[in-house]
Amino acid sequence: MRQADETTRQRITDRLREGALTPSALATEFDVTAGTALRHVEHISQSLENTDEQLLVAPPECRECGFTDFDDLLNRPSRCPECKSESLEEPAFVVE
Repeated sequence: MRQADETTRQRITDRLREGALTPSALATEFDVTAGTALRHVEHISQSLENTDEQLLVAPPECRECGFTDFDDLLNRPSRCPECKSESLEEPAFVVE
């Protein structure tokens, strides 16, 4: 299938097979908002159920205290629930 015939979601899935990307990186690469990129990733995760592939998530991490135990890994938290810092690394996604 030619790239022009693929949906954005298919192209994002193919790109995540090549390596991990954050929502911001996906947004830049595919000319969508970070929120739209997250919705695509969420749907990709559901689409991979019952296949031999899976979506792996490197959780967001607080740059101040190192907290990584966020409730929703398919989200970009605005601040750390432990130290309240707003300095957070974004989650990263990869398809393996």
